[in-house]
Amino acid sequence: MNRFVPLAFILAVLSLSSAALAQHAHPQAYAGLHARPVKALSAEEIADLRAGRGGLALAAELNGYPGPLHVLEHAEALALSAAQRERTKALFEAMKAEAVPLGERLIAEETTLDRLFATRSAAPATLEAATRAIGATQAALRAAHLRYHLAMMEVLSPEQIRRYGELRGYASAPAGHPGGGRHGH
Repeated sequence: MNRFVPLAFILAVLSLSSAALAQHAHPQAYAGLHARPVKALSAEEIADLRAGRGGLALAAELNGYPGPLHVLEHAEALALSAAQRERTKALFEAMKAEAVPLGERLIAEETTLDRLFATRSAAPATLEAATRAIGATQAALRAAHLRYHLAMMEVLSPEQIRRYGELRGYASAPAGHPGGGRHGH
């Protein structure tokens, strides 16, 4: 019988032990969060919601659908025409006009949920209603952001979409999007 334990086995055991310890290493992971005005939202998240930002369109952005704000940021490098620039500005303003009120609504709904627990008045029915409202608002907000990424596909050429991906640090157009194309449009 071999008395030497393979190095790979030792490393695997140490790795599992480290992972198990890491799970219990921060017993106070939420310390300090109790002082937030809205417990479920950081100050940065609240600011993003109020400004119409928030990373809610990553499914589009990271799959080759440019966002209006970032297209405007790279307008020169993308060689946007005057018409493209105006259309992109209009899409950005429309997105913001839609997203900001939804962000404010989400903040208010999260505040309501927080108050239910803070006042010890949470019950199954109030919890269900509050979380259902939050979910509906989150869905509407995300759809609003994604809709404008989709609209940008009608504004930019396949070459501009490809270039956008490069400028944003994405290696190339995603699979299924030859040249970052317009999906048959």
